[in-house]
Amino acid sequence: MNQQTNTSSFYKKTFMLLFVLSLLLAAIAALYIKLTVIPALPDVNTLKNIQLQTPMSVYSRDGLLIAKFGEKKRIPTQYENVPSTQIKAFLAAEDKDFFQHSGVDFIGLVRAAGQLILTGEKKQGGSTITMQVARNFFLTKEKTYIRKIREILLSFIIENQLSKQEILTLYLNKIYLGHRSYGIAAAAQVYYNSSLEELSLAQQAMIAGLPKAPSAFNPITNPERALTRRNYVLNRLLKLNYITQSDFDQAIAEPISAGLYSASVQLEAPYVAEMVRNEVYNMYGDEIYSNGMHVYTTLESSHQRAANQAVKKALHQYDRRHGYRGVLGHINLDEINLTDFDTSLLSSYQKIGETEPAIVISLSKDSLQAITSDNKTIDITWENLKWASPYINENAQGKQPKTPSDILAAGNIIRIRQQPDSETFELAQVPNVSGAFVSMDPTDGALTALVGGYDFYSGKFNRAYQAKRQPGSGFKPILYAAALSKGYTPATLINDAPVVFNDAGLERQWRPENYSGKFFGPTRLR
Repeated sequence: MNQQTNTSSFYKKTFMLLFVLSLLLAAIAALYIKLTVIPALPDVNTLKNIQLQTPMSVYSRDGLLIAKFGEKKRIPTQYENVPSTQIKAFLAAEDKDFFQHSGVDFIGLVRAAGQLILTGEKKQGGSTITMQVARNFFLTKEKTYIRKIREILLSFIIENQLSKQEILTLYLNKIYLGHRSYGIAAAAQVYYNSSLEELSLAQQAMIAGLPKAPSAFNPITNPERALTRRNYVLNRLLKLNYITQSDFDQAIAEPISAGLYSASVQLEAPYVAEMVRNEVYNMYGDEIYSNGMHVYTTLESSHQRAANQAVKKALHQYDRRHGYRGVLGHINLDEINLTDFDTSLLSSYQKIGETEPAIVISLSKDSLQAITSDNKTIDITWENLKWASPYINENAQGKQPKTPSDILAAGNIIRIRQQPDSETFELAQVPNVSGAFVSMDPTDGALTALVGGYDFYSGKFNRAYQAKRQPGSGFKPILYAAALSKGYTPATLINDAPVVFNDAGLERQWRPENYSGKFFGPTRLR
């Protein structure tokens, strides 16, 4: 009996000792948090006026997008502009109790901690959307207990300072969703070339499944795992009664439709965009890539489009007059399946300017058929082939062809060009020459259009801005205008006679000549 009493007394004392020690440790921890952790927490109020990193955008005078410059692709959006099904998809995937909890899901944390203790692996997340906001805006990626405590404390403060809608807006604009896209609006543009309002339910679920692992569940690089994750989100939406069975059935049957898209440029003016980027960078430095600056140029979109078309048309016409320089390569058609064409056969031949690669698959007496790099079969008529006399040199061409087979053979890899505002294709080649175009408003000197070469992406040298060409006859209108302003008329006689200038810098004389090498004496101004 005494032994049982002693044993019971021992356990009671041990329990009391452990209880007191636990209270003491808890008090010490609380004191440490109060004196050390809390004072070091960042000011949550900064979230109310947070400046998210967004690229610099360049526009024409009439507001058309020319280019974006920045490391992060982000299109800030407001809560009221996000479709309700998109919000529900994120809640279903990340935090179904977001609108009920006070920032921390303690049950989820305990569940995740238990999983970690039992298996040594973190298979379940315990972070709420609020905790992710705290982590993404204020904390590093280090995995320590102190950081987790900071995250929990910040979450409580954020919930106290901001509304649920404000927290969700911060989250949806900040999260990384793969391929340099930050925020849901940027992801919609990058993966689907769409606005948020244009996304289907299946596409919304795909985007909502990305925050957990943007690389592992990426629809571009890991389509199978992405499909599994998307279907998980759709099942969660159905289970939580966020969508109907009919909505679910339609979305689950939808195939993956994601692609990889760049910003939707509305006006092609890359040479001007680069001039702007360089000028603004010299003024403000690296901050231009992240401060969301909007730069409006003096370009007139109608002028710029006309200039783009005029330069390309003139260069192609000039190049064609000098003959066809031959095919890019050859493929044995007997070794490929034309009914299931492998477009990777053309992957080493890039689209340049208005030209793209294609493979000739058949020829007739007055046309040919070819397959393009996007697996489209096209016809080119003799009218758009007959120009291709063989190039010999810049002053000579070979015999004029009479049939397509005089120029090409089946299996040839060629370049084609779709004629502007037409479904017609022609045999083409990348011009061996380039050109430039500048249009200015005579009243104030503002640029209304500028083209610096045939294709900016093949060579960024800007012939309109960097070439420093002699103006030649292009200066004559300026000279004649000055003469007219001085009282000269078209009938005024000017003596076309030799003149000599002494150049002290070069210690020689300069004797300008007419192109013909002759002088014609008194000549009317016109």
